[in-house]
Amino acid sequence: MPVIKPISDLRNKANKISELVHELNEPIFITKNGEGDMVVMSIAQYSDMQRKLEIYSKLAVAQGQKAAGDTGRPLEQVMKDLRKRLRECAQLHSINIRGVLLFA
Repeated sequence: MPVIKPISDLRNKANKISELVHELNEPIFITKNGEGDMVVMSIAQYSDMQRKLEIYSKLAVAQGQKAAGDTGRPLEQVMKDLRKRLRECAQLHSINIRGVLLFA
């Protein structure tokens, strides 16, 4: 069930609202004159929401590509490309990955 608070609580009890947002791990809906006005959420919740939106956006693109007949690339090619990028990244950052199993 969503938590709904008046805007006066945001002004007068900001610390309590902050604690509640983190405790419940859910956004709090703020009303102004009895109408919905804004949503307050933690940075962690916001970041999680942004990650999900990015994934959904990529899935929508992939669905569109599939609907248009794009068959994509074979798994073997994708894995080969990933291994190459990991090695390049490791070299760039001076990370030793010898002996590390890279998606065998």
